Parts: sequence; structure tokens; C-alpha cells
Amino acid sequence: MHNKNLMYTVRVSEPNPKLASLMLEQFGGPQGELAAAMRYFQQGLADEDPGRKDLLIDIATEELSHLEIIGSIVAMLTKGVKGKLAEASEETADLYATITQGSGSHTLSLLYGGGPALVNSSGQLWNAGYIDSIGEPTADLRSNIAAESRAKIVYERLINITTDPGVKDALGFLMTREIAHQKSFEKALYSIENNFPPGKLPGMPEYTDKYYNMSQGEGDTRGPWNQGAQWEYVDVKPTDAPVNGGDGNPSVKLAAKELKAINAVAARTQSNPAADPMTGADLGAGPGAGKTAKTKA
Repeated sequence: MHNKNLMYTVRVSEPNPKLASLMLEQFGGPQGELAAAMRYFQQGLADEDPGRKDLLIDIATEELSHLEIIGSIVAMLTKGVKGKLAEASEETADLYATITQGSGSHTLSLLYGGGPALVNSSGQLWNAGYIDSIGEPTADLRSNIAAESRAKIVYERLINITTDPGVKDALGFLMTREIAHQKSFEKALYSIENNFPPGKLPGMPEYTDKYYNMSQGEGDTRGPWNQGAQWEYVDVKPTDAPVNGGDGNPSVKLAAKELKAINAVAARTQSNPAADPMTGADLGAGPGAGKTAKTKA
């Protein structure tokens, strides 16, 4: 059920189409409120744990109310230009200057009439590819924590470029709710006793606690991510054999008929390194081909 009052009262000082275009990042962008709502709804509908289901549906519903807040900000920031466009109440040059303040403000004004569009700040259409759920709570909750973290950073950046005190206040509320959601998701994750590693299957013990130093040279650094009681630090040299032995060459077992066909293809397409045939490049076919032309001694 929809409550006609916003979850947080928003007061916009004056129209600003350019700022409205930037705000679309949290309306139809990958870190925005619609993506968050759809991610948590999808997870909540499939979750078998009643507590997590309630948590996910609650936060998904709140994200929709956040979407309403952001959409209302966009609509208010474009309210002036919307009327001017509809009524042609300015001279052509002045009206053009109003709607082309930068970013995608002209697209927002002309195509969507100043209404919030399901696009990001560059005009990229929202798409379901932003939803990265995988159906495993220990993985999805970690992804949710990261998503809320990214959304908080975007809100911080929007706050830093906003001079409108009312918009800044509303963005501060939305940013703070991202922190609260991170806390809830983290508590839910750690309330699952066997939450690491994600999934059911354990890792292969001979590789689980190894750290492979694959980029040796200046800048090698040791820290809790590769040293301590739970780590075995392995310097990997170019001459080292694969970690599981063997010569490092891939192989596949083929039936005799398949092997015969493969050998026939290899023989038919074999290159002759001793050959130096005349080609189109030698005859000057194409840019830069002159360098390869054969000349008489």
C-alpha cells in the first residue's frame, strides 16, 4: 500500500536541470534505489529463512520509498523548465540555454518532460543486469553489503556537488540509510553459522591457505592478507612447474576417430616457416605495405 507522504520531507530551493540529471544516477543507475529494491525483492521472494525474508522485503520496500524521494527531487529540480518547454514562455535562445546546462539535462527535459527517467546520469537505460543475486544467502548478503557501500559513496559525491541545502539534507538521509542497511545485512550474514566459505563444498585443503606471489619485484608487500598463522606464502617463479605438478600443457582424451580428424586438420593447415611467398602486402596492397616490398640487390 502506498502512503502519499514521502518517507522523508524534501525541500528544494530552486529548479536546476543540470543537478537533476546528476541525481538520476541514484534513480536509474546501477547503484541506485530501483536496482537495490529489485535486488532485495528478488532475494526475499526466494529465501527460505523467515527472518531473512522479512529483512529483505522490508529493506526492498524502503528502497522503493527512497526511489520516490529521489524521483521527487528530480521532478522538482526540473519543474521550472518543464513549464517553460510546455508553454514556450521564453525566447528560443533563453529556453535553449535553460535546458542545456550540462550533462543530460537536455535529454531529461526534451524526452521526459522533466520527469524522472529510468536512466543513469549519462542517459544509459536501467537494465536487470544490475541485479547480481545468485541465490546463495552467504554470497548475496556479501553482495548486498558491497552494493550499499557503493550507493553510500555515490550519495557522498552527490552531496559534495550540491549547494541546495534542502537537497543536501535529503541526500544525507538517504546516505545514512545505506549505512543502516549495511549493518542489517552484515548482522544477517554473521547470524548464519556456516557463512564462510560461501556455499556447501569446502575448498581443497592443499590450496585453501596458500598465497601465491604472482607479481614479484619492487612493490611486494606482506600483510594480514598473505602472512600469519593461516597463510603459506609461495613465491611463484617463471620456471616453476604448475602447482599440481605436470608440465602445464592442457590435454584431452580423444577417441581414435576424433584423433584422426584432428591430425588431418593439423596437417592440412600446417604453416611452412621456410616459405616466403609473394603476397598482397608485397605488391603494395593496403596502408603501410610498402615497407615489406621486395627489392633487388
